[in-house]
Amino acid sequence: MDYVALPKIELHAHLTGSVSRRTLHDIWRRKKDAGETDLQDPLEVMPEGKFDFNVQSFFPLFSSYIYNLLTDAASVTEATTAALRDFRADGVAYLELRTTPRATPLLSAEAYVRVVLAALAAFNASQTDTRARLILSIDRRHDAATAASVADLAVRLRPGGLVVGVDLCGDPTARPGGEVRLFTPAFAEARGAGLGVTVHFAEGRASGAREELEVLLGWEPRRLGHVIWEDEAAKREIARRGLCLELCLSCNVRAEMVTGGYAGHHFGYWRGVDGPKISLATDDVGVFGSPLSKEYELAAEHFHLDRQAVCSLAREAIDSTFGSDEDKEWLRSIMWTS
Repeated sequence: MDYVALPKIELHAHLTGSVSRRTLHDIWRRKKDAGETDLQDPLEVMPEGKFDFNVQSFFPLFSSYIYNLLTDAASVTEATTAALRDFRADGVAYLELRTTPRATPLLSAEAYVRVVLAALAAFNASQTDTRARLILSIDRRHDAATAASVADLAVRLRPGGLVVGVDLCGDPTARPGGEVRLFTPAFAEARGAGLGVTVHFAEGRASGAREELEVLLGWEPRRLGHVIWEDEAAKREIARRGLCLELCLSCNVRAEMVTGGYAGHHFGYWRGVDGPKISLATDDVGVFGSPLSKEYELAAEHFHLDRQAVCSLAREAIDSTFGSDEDKEWLRSIMWTS
């Protein structure tokens, strides 16, 4: 089966984690030649073929390196455009890219988001076989005021049609237990304005406490990312609500977030549960090196999916996308049935 040609939906891809090492190197080279950076070459920080970044080494890649490279409008535009083109080349028909609004020495948080949106708009206008949308993320390390500003920005930008949702992301060891209720007003504002809500859910042991899971489910998310450390009560509630699960095979295996390798991934458990929908995702393809086509190939290989099952899986998340009704109808018209 040609997994690249298969039309696919990507709902859990972080912008800065989706930029290829080659693109980061090109940006670095340009800045290095112009005397604009003292950073190490990305191909030395993330050598080709190295994908075993665990939770301890993963987050510092962004806070101490990638964020310090993508600081101006030109570099953010180049990175965003390259990532979008890579998804399109991999056969992704519909993409909800997510990013945390962040201020740089040259851009305010809102200016950063508007640069990303301009790149998305230009990409959408340049071709007709991939549609890209944007989710704004609230980081677990944010304070209440910053979270509120992200939600407010998402609400203000929603009428443009490209910003479709909000997300909770970040280091799962930050604000453990019920501390995440600090963000409840921000998510309530976003949901009340019609934006979709998705959250990183039980991603790590520290973020799998019953108190936290109740808070997150109380935000009425339509989708959950990772779902690794949830308890039995949460599993029953997920099934009852029929939520969509954004499952990231290679990320979880290569970062040692799960045990048992690909065959032991909880994708197998959720495939056997009535109610929830599954959306395979890459999370951070620039870091973990497995494009969405490879994720489908791995699922087929380790969980014995035939062509019909693969096509059905690819279509499963259509109604869980945060895009317009017209986007959903378009996806139904182009995605393979067998």
